[in-house]
Amino acid sequence: MPQTSIGLIEVRGYTGLVEALDAMLKAANVEVINYEKVGGGLVAVCVAGDVGAVRVALEAGQIVASKSGEAKSVLIPNHNPELIPLLSVD
Repeated sequence: MPQTSIGLIEVRGYTGLVEALDAMLKAANVEVINYEKVGGGLVAVCVAGDVGAVRVALEAGQIVASKSGEAKSVLIPNHNPELIPLLSVD
């Protein structure tokens, strides 16, 4: 799968994360890179794929996560390849 962009979504609590991630994976062909506990009840997940797929996935995740609380997302198109190892779990 060409990974030309990455997207991050941050939600409050694991329940919101699971709901958002489920919607994201159903909405578009993206791959989960990593998820991480940010602190203060916030959890973030990073997905990768082509720009259109990541955009659709983030929109779907944002809609679902916003229903259960606060949610923030960001799309990074055409990222530097050195960014992925920083986000991946080894």
